[in-house]
Amino acid sequence: MTSTAEAPLPAIRIVIAEDQALVRRGAALLLSMEPDMEVVGQACNGVEAVELTQLLHPDVVLMDLHMPLKGGVVATREITRALPQTQVLVLTTLDDDETVFEAVRAGAHAYLLKDAAENELLDTIRALKRGESRLTPQIARKVMDQFRRLAQSGQSESLREPAAAPLAAEALNEKEAKVLELIAEGMSNRQIGAALFLAEGTVKNYVSRIMDKLHANTRTELALLSQRQRHAE
Repeated sequence: MTSTAEAPLPAIRIVIAEDQALVRRGAALLLSMEPDMEVVGQACNGVEAVELTQLLHPDVVLMDLHMPLKGGVVATREITRALPQTQVLVLTTLDDDETVFEAVRAGAHAYLLKDAAENELLDTIRALKRGESRLTPQIARKVMDQFRRLAQSGQSESLREPAAAPLAAEALNEKEAKVLELIAEGMSNRQIGAALFLAEGTVKNYVSRIMDKLHANTRTELALLSQRQRHAE
């Protein structure tokens, strides 16, 4: 009797966008040592980051925000609009409120500071591959503080593009509303499927429809919009 071993999952394909060569090469070395990760490209400026991403279609882009020729926020926006399946992980030293909000508006799926532990970076990359979004507690606190200020002041402005439509929860049916609630709790598609007894592919379809209805670009933005709605109720 012969047993057939399961084929290994394809490696997570990564592009690193970082203008400091030493930091870029160090990150590439770290990631290349992981059996489930493959660095497929390295960019030293924002223009190269966009071009490489469009050429290689990686799963994840590690994006520094302080980039020459084209800033990381602009590069993130162009990448997420052109390639919605590519997840952008911001890895930067910048943690001021405006930079954080601009990165979220641009479509960043995760935001880490460069003093993050190696395991935190690796875990975040794997989480993005699973369809999750990640914000460090420090960054998440900044985002939630901003929502509280907006709710208290009665402003309708959110962490979105100025022309984007506001959250309209009434546009969602009961199942979509439940999926959105679980996204806001940080669940992956697989976890949502298990909780609602749905196939993972069905959950992906729900998430896509919710994004279309709420004019959102990323799961992070969906979670933030959900939190805004809760504060408004």
